[in-house]
Amino acid sequence: MPRMLDVSDEVRAEIGDEEADRLLAGDNAPGSYDCTSCRTPGDSAHERTSTVLFIGDETAVLAFAHATCLPSQVVQVTEEQLQGAVRSISGDTVDLDPQKVVPEQAVLGVTSGLVLLAGELHPALVVEPTAPIVRPGTTGAGDDFLPLLIEQGFMPLSELSEVPPVQHGWSVLLAMGQLHAVLQPSANGGQPVAWWQAHQPLQVTEGWRAAANKHQQVLMFAAPVGSIGRQPREDLLRDALDKAAANGKLVGAAMPLAGT
Repeated sequence: MPRMLDVSDEVRAEIGDEEADRLLAGDNAPGSYDCTSCRTPGDSAHERTSTVLFIGDETAVLAFAHATCLPSQVVQVTEEQLQGAVRSISGDTVDLDPQKVVPEQAVLGVTSGLVLLAGELHPALVVEPTAPIVRPGTTGAGDDFLPLLIEQGFMPLSELSEVPPVQHGWSVLLAMGQLHAVLQPSANGGQPVAWWQAHQPLQVTEGWRAAANKHQQVLMFAAPVGSIGRQPREDLLRDALDKAAANGKLVGAAMPLAGT
């Protein structure tokens, strides 16, 4: 059965056209897997899946990730990291996160959902990196994701009881019912630039789109890695947001809607 796999040109160049075609045809690809980034289950038969090739000095291991977590890519690692990776019982996954091996490639995971505030549903985006974010130009094991956003004007939230303030100059780009990007002001005062851009446009629900058109704005909440996780239902997403806020690990802002 063909798989919903994304095999990038660089991965194809490493594994060869024949193996890449076999993967896409479903011959060598797993049906279910644990995402090498977020560690939650995935199914390449029913959801878009990225191939991630880890290459050590002597060994290469092909792993799989949700396409919403990571793009298909080749990641250079040390042989020690590769040999020390813990493989799952099925052998389909590797306990290596490209963002932890190569921190400068940290990816922002974005989840859409409806959030109830003061008795009204609002369209929301929840942003959580796949690894700690450090301040540009610095190195270390800290996480500056929230401080950087607060410096940009995002509001620290201790609870979700009302709509956060508008983040002027920022906007959410929606086109043809799909989420394309979060835009921020340009440093030189020109056209807005993408703060986050979808690897491929993300589909949103009709309810989310209707709420966005009604309010003409989208709420964005952000939390550091490990605070939210991939939540399969909106009630679980809300619970995770409430917990992050109570723990002082949530910032938010309202942004105008760009597009339809």
